[in-house]
Amino acid sequence: MPESIQELTKKPRDPTSGEPVPSSQADGTGRNIALAFRGRAGTALGLGTALTYLSLIVLIPLAAVVWRSAGHGPDYFWRSVTTPDSWAALQLTVGASVIVAVVNLVMGTVIAWVLVRDQFAGKSVVDTLIDLPFALPTIVAGLVLLALYGPKSPLGVNLAYKRAGVVAALLFVTLPFVVRTVQPVLLELDQEMEQAAASLGAGRWLTFRRIILPNLLPAMTAGTALAFTRSMAEFGSTVLISGNLPFKTQVAAVNIFGKIESDDPIGAAAVSTVLLVVALLVLFLLDLVQRWRARRG
Repeated sequence: MPESIQELTKKPRDPTSGEPVPSSQADGTGRNIALAFRGRAGTALGLGTALTYLSLIVLIPLAAVVWRSAGHGPDYFWRSVTTPDSWAALQLTVGASVIVAVVNLVMGTVIAWVLVRDQFAGKSVVDTLIDLPFALPTIVAGLVLLALYGPKSPLGVNLAYKRAGVVAALLFVTLPFVVRTVQPVLLELDQEMEQAAASLGAGRWLTFRRIILPNLLPAMTAGTALAFTRSMAEFGSTVLISGNLPFKTQVAAVNIFGKIESDDPIGAAAVSTVLLVVALLVLFLLDLVQRWRARRG
């Protein structure tokens, strides 16, 4: 018997032909719509949770520091940043961070290469020790460095209360960044390309420059930028070995702490804002370089 008009109107219809859609197809369409809706709802919930957490932990505190630094106007901000002690601390911090970043770029890549490509006794121990600066409290690292390179150094090397000691402390705490970013890339690098280049007569240096280095460069750049930004914010490992001497060995983080103790939170926020701007600028330039390399293929 032909179906009644009411039954036909209850069934879903194909939008092109107008014919009733089979029940199995209609059920599948309904399930797809429901799954798509739940997927969008889950994405929205996850995104909202992530943004809320990021705002509470990072964005709002940073915005509060910037807002506090501008509380008395740009003139007070500039005076706070360019006081002789603050300016000297900023110059030392940025200069030492650049040195640390360059050294880490070279030595971190070398260490990662040795850990991946070479086999030697105690390799697992060395690999574990790379992460020690992450696990060790930085103030303890400063104490260790002071005992090793202080006035009573068992090695006969005294770096205490010198700028070289600041650089040594920053090198210690930032060592893992380049190593741990380059090491996974080396592990995943296809060595068949190197073997093919060698079979075509390419030497080791040419193979490294044309095949290995282009693959490692993004990781090397990222690790170097992380080491630079981390060293600019370092406090614990430098406060002991540097002696906190204004105009000589005082880093920006210690200078900020001194301003807080001197009841100058606006000045401390101003110096903090400068460090924040420099760090964001470095990360922004890193992102531009990575995008440029991605466009080049």
